[in-house]
Amino acid sequence: MTRDLPSPTPPSGPLTGLRVIDASTILAGPLCCRLLGDHGADVIKVEHPVRGDGMRGHGPAKDGEPLWWKEISRNKKAVAASLSTREGAEVLLRLVERSDVLVENFRPGTLERWGLGPDVLWERNPRLVVVRVTGFGQTGPYAHRAGFGTLAEAMSGFAHLTGPADAPPTLPAFGLADSICGIAAAAATAMALYERDAGGGGVGQVIDMNLLTPLMTAVGPGPTVYDQLGVVGARNGNRSANNAPRNTYLTSDGKWVAVSTSAQSIAERVLRLVGHPEVIDEPWFATGAGRVQHVDLLDEHVGSWIAEHTRDEVLARFDEAGAAVAPIYDAADVVADEHVRKTRMLTTVKDDELGDVLMHNVMWGMSRTPGAIRHTGRAKGADTRAVLTDLGYAPDEIDRMTERGVIA
Repeated sequence: MTRDLPSPTPPSGPLTGLRVIDASTILAGPLCCRLLGDHGADVIKVEHPVRGDGMRGHGPAKDGEPLWWKEISRNKKAVAASLSTREGAEVLLRLVERSDVLVENFRPGTLERWGLGPDVLWERNPRLVVVRVTGFGQTGPYAHRAGFGTLAEAMSGFAHLTGPADAPPTLPAFGLADSICGIAAAAATAMALYERDAGGGGVGQVIDMNLLTPLMTAVGPGPTVYDQLGVVGARNGNRSANNAPRNTYLTSDGKWVAVSTSAQSIAERVLRLVGHPEVIDEPWFATGAGRVQHVDLLDEHVGSWIAEHTRDEVLARFDEAGAAVAPIYDAADVVADEHVRKTRMLTTVKDDELGDVLMHNVMWGMSRTPGAIRHTGRAKGADTRAVLTDLGYAPDEIDRMTERGVIA
């Protein structure tokens, strides 16, 4: 368990001094903003005063406290304001005057309908970078469609290539498309900020980010292969179309492990380890493509050897041989793993309602300006009054807007 790990002290991250407005909902936009906040940005979460962000209702909860929300909205101040109202829109505009980035994921045209399109935002702050996250982009025949990660996972080629050959296409059991998009959006934001300050004359721009494109990139060069060879990829279960042996294998104590042989030297080490060095001298063994043509034979050699050994024995023998293997983990295994603990991939963070909460740590390490988790996700509207006061609203104005449901 990692409960003994102390929470990190909050150093200055590389984005300290930047302000980000998170006006997005499930899941890509909030993850983008979480990454920026983890690395020092002052992130202000703006959500509807009644509905809130749908992320508050996603996933398991403990004592009514949504656990995913605690992580995805960490390092964010919570403001509740209805942007579709005149007064709520003015709250956003005042925030824009003091911010560097706005992230939103409304359907194309929604901000414009509220009088909050990029041109209006830039009148208040020409330095603003506007990150627009949608399912299919701001233009094109599908721009009007509702965008969810499941649709991108279907259309990107991911589902077509995932699962056994004789089974239906398989969707991931988690937000794959949204997560990849969120990471890509954070990278795009950093690029736009650099361009603004290094060569763009201090002027912001719009980032048109959709869920489909990043996942299409992650799936690989399928369109290029089809264009040049007319070949369409197919489902291979846990096998690879590029190398072999590559599969999941069951150990003698009922545990699963995964083996990869993407490098030729690794493939040779694996086959020596499992007692079949004779295949290494076969001409077909010299390339990944050649080994794929004999995948049944290689899987039999590797699988039968692994089936005679416990998982611990398999891991130890592969490690001694310099071959590539990994245990297949569930969440409990991840939490207990020695490497995960010692490298602080997970950490504990104090939460007002739940006490110590275990969660993913900052995603990457930086030697001079590391990020930090300063606090977990906040209650809806927890910081509305403080933020509006900082924007120059008088107490009676805040009270009146609260009474009319403009803010919460």
